[in-house]
Amino acid sequence: MSPSAEPAAPVRAAGRLRRFTGAERWVHRITAALMGVLLVTAACLYVPSLAELVGRRRLVVTVHEWAGLALPVPLLVGLASRALRADLGRLNRFAPYDRGWIRAALRGRRGPSGKFNAGQKAYAALVAGAALVLVGTGLMLWFPRVVPVPWRTGATFVHDWTALFVGVLVLGHVVLAARDPEARRALRSGYASRAWARREHPLWDDEES
Repeated sequence: MSPSAEPAAPVRAAGRLRRFTGAERWVHRITAALMGVLLVTAACLYVPSLAELVGRRRLVVTVHEWAGLALPVPLLVGLASRALRADLGRLNRFAPYDRGWIRAALRGRRGPSGKFNAGQKAYAALVAGAALVLVGTGLMLWFPRVVPVPWRTGATFVHDWTALFVGVLVLGHVVLAARDPEARRALRSGYASRAWARREHPLWDDEES
């Protein structure tokens, strides 16, 4: 089955819901791998002890640059999948119930949530925006003979602090994922249990009932 032929809606299967298609899971895996390479190589470039341990700075810089250029590629290729486009639409829309989820989360409670909760939507928006900033400033640093020195100085400042911001976001994302084995299982298999859906994403469960 071609990616464009994949169903956009989850499918019921023995008490489970189809949460992610194969195309969506592969986009997530490859993007996560590239992000990991970027964060590790960035750490090797900016933490002196790691830089001394790894050495070969030119190679690390080259890997970092090409991983940065490749970062948008999985998502762009994955846009051939209707399911991925549908989920991007969900992530891009903040509904009135998302405010209720945020209020509940601040009180340590579960709030109303569709397929993606407000925290996941905010994370996706922040990482996407930061990735654009990193690619743009990274390109400015890649061509030092073309970009004026003041621009490169500003680009370096923005690139470094945005990278730190993304690192914190990704770390938080990993910590939260580590606490939710059902969510990780859904990313591996594509399916989530109805019980988990009712507990964590009740509006999505109602939508698919």
